[in-house]
Amino acid sequence: MNEKLRSYSDKLSNFWKSKSKKQKIVGISSIALIILIIILIGYFSTRTTMEPLYSNLSAAEAGSIKENLDSKGIKSEIADNGKTIKVPKEQVDTLKIELASEGLPKSGSIDYSFFSQNAGFGMTDNEFDVVKLDAMQTELSNLMKEIDGVEDAKVMINMPKKEIFVSDGGQEASASIVLTTKPGYEFSESQIKSLYNLVSKSVPNLPNENIVIMNQNFEYFDLNNQSGTGNTFTQQMDIKHQIERDIQRQVQSMLGTMMGYDKIVASVSADIDFTQENREEDLVEPVDKENMKGIEISAQKITETYSGKGAAAGGTTQAENPNDSINTYVETDGDSDGDYEKTQDSINYEVNKIHKQIAESPYKIRDLGIQVMVEPPNPKDVNSLPQSTKDDITKILSTIIRTSIDKNVGTDLTDQELQNKIAVSVQPFTGKVKQGTKSDSSLPWWIYLIGGILLFVIVLLIILMIRGRKKQEEELMEEPMIESTPIQIADVNEEHETESTLRKKQLEKMAKEKPDEFAKLLRTWISED
Repeated sequence: MNEKLRSYSDKLSNFWKSKSKKQKIVGISSIALIILIIILIGYFSTRTTMEPLYSNLSAAEAGSIKENLDSKGIKSEIADNGKTIKVPKEQVDTLKIELASEGLPKSGSIDYSFFSQNAGFGMTDNEFDVVKLDAMQTELSNLMKEIDGVEDAKVMINMPKKEIFVSDGGQEASASIVLTTKPGYEFSESQIKSLYNLVSKSVPNLPNENIVIMNQNFEYFDLNNQSGTGNTFTQQMDIKHQIERDIQRQVQSMLGTMMGYDKIVASVSADIDFTQENREEDLVEPVDKENMKGIEISAQKITETYSGKGAAAGGTTQAENPNDSINTYVETDGDSDGDYEKTQDSINYEVNKIHKQIAESPYKIRDLGIQVMVEPPNPKDVNSLPQSTKDDITKILSTIIRTSIDKNVGTDLTDQELQNKIAVSVQPFTGKVKQGTKSDSSLPWWIYLIGGILLFVIVLLIILMIRGRKKQEEELMEEPMIESTPIQIADVNEEHETESTLRKKQLEKMAKEKPDEFAKLLRTWISED
């Protein structure tokens, strides 16, 4: 057994010595790479994937669930500052059912199920009212948590005391609500209205005016008036901020395309006129404004003549109608002869009658100011930004201001007035925040790095092995073929030929091949003796 091991070790040693230095390095690297790959595969295949079992827990809830899991010997982790408990992925669904059957998590709040579980006659009216109010607050909080964008809700309801006499006027209830909203989530008007209606319809005698809703950042969610005229302060400020934000985005997008988005910072301040005007106008205008005439719709011409004696000429000395044309005549006595002639022209004109009902928009921009900060191409040299580029920025901002301000004001602005509404500052930005890219992959970045390195090493080893084999084949082809002569080794058991042995072999050969001659030779030797 030892001889076999020794022979194997000798063969392995001779094989290793016969390899070149490059082949030895490739072999060692290949073995190390294979071992590393086996270790990584074993690590990732045996690693336990943890997933959240419950999130947004209080400290008491997290502690009770953690204690329950530890008593069962289940591996668990606490994350998100104690608000989340993670367990192995394959046990999430099973544990949720098991913990729910045990009444976990226990929030410590009272809901309407309390009455069915603790119904009895030992509770006083005051205790019942307190428990009922607590249950109502809990149910409202649970309802609001189901709304998109709401992570948690705290509800406080103030119920008025019951009046003794019917004649006493009933007091109204009030409610205060604090919502924990998702970061960056903005509620629409319909969602805010739904929140108010949810609370108002859930609590008796609670009007919308007695409800206050705010978030964790002390931002109030006010219910706008139903008239839609925008006469509340909150709505007016929202409209003002929306107009400023739209103009700011327009400036940022335009100048960012020209200079680079990280080279521009814009700020906009606007003065909005919220006055709403409704008026009616009744106007009369001629059809032909140049000649100040209307359309002729009817015309009449009357001519009267008279000649005779004893009748005086009739008629009026002045036209009653401005459109009538009357000729003059001579008035005489009744006994003398006389004659007269009367001509009357009547023309009726039609004019344009205009009735206007005008409702002026309540959102007019009375004044607008734009402030822009520009970082020069070379942050260390403020003069690296050409003056022509700064002038172009000023022209762009002037056009935006002139077209955004109300036409009754914007058309009368002079160039100097526009310059006073624009501020362009060129200076380096020292407060830039570099945001890192967030990877969407669930695996860490170093795993991909190791995988890439291993792939590169494997490809490199394959290329080196192929080149080494080709080089060995070329060396074998170049070596001259040397004919080897067989080496004769004398047999140890072979006897050395002497004269007597040679004669003995000759006699044996003659006896086999020529027995007659061998017999004669024997007779001759006998006779001689």
